[in-house]
Amino acid sequence: MKKTIYENAKTLAYAILLALLFRTLFFQPFYIPSGSMKDTLLIGDFLFVNKMSYGYSRHSCPWSLCPIPGRIFASEPERGDVIVFKHPVSKVDYIKRLVGLPGDRIQVIDGTLHINGEAALQEPAGEFLETFERQGGGGRFPQCTNRPSREGQECKKTRYFEALPGARAHSILDVRPGYGDNTGALVVPEGEYFFMGDNRDNSQDSRFPQSAGGVGTVPFENLVGRADRVVFSSAGRSLWYIWTWRLDRFFTSIQ
Repeated sequence: MKKTIYENAKTLAYAILLALLFRTLFFQPFYIPSGSMKDTLLIGDFLFVNKMSYGYSRHSCPWSLCPIPGRIFASEPERGDVIVFKHPVSKVDYIKRLVGLPGDRIQVIDGTLHINGEAALQEPAGEFLETFERQGGGGRFPQCTNRPSREGQECKKTRYFEALPGARAHSILDVRPGYGDNTGALVVPEGEYFFMGDNRDNSQDSRFPQSAGGVGTVPFENLVGRADRVVFSSAGRSLWYIWTWRLDRFFTSIQ
């Protein structure tokens, strides 16, 4: 009897250790807490980040646990990838879209992203509609173009499809003219990357310097991994509110 209990406990301990090792080396769960990536990602989306997508870094794998240090069998980050990274100053996890590679000249003019002097193509794609209500654990109201006067009304944002060079088109949202709609030109330093949120008027990203609370450019070593698929999604303030689950977003790929 004692031997059976011991064997079961050992098996359970091995299973837990294997699960923790698998999570440490390969995947990291991530919950979307803000609306900066709407409508690609919504508050309440839950996903797993592929930590092996760009090889090992000190943020994606503890060096003592990495069987093969470096970036072997890994691909380079590509323009258009949705990536989780550590903020260069606060080390808090952020998720944004990679729009600028090392050496790119990036500028935003009248709300349009320019890469190396060429404007990224934007095509009108109607409106993104949601209910004007408190969202997520933070309980914040969404930003709206039509400025609803009370909770429960329809909240509208202008929607576009944006095409980056060499990448698939993706959806972006515009609320109103803002500080991030016009920036100076910036050449992305070697070994660093430029990120933007898809919800352009609700994203503190690389358009804003770190000294002003923004992200600035992000070094490769701060990249955690690529976000490929939404696994679970809930529109409620708690994951346990079953009636708020967004079943249509379960296991959907991230474009």
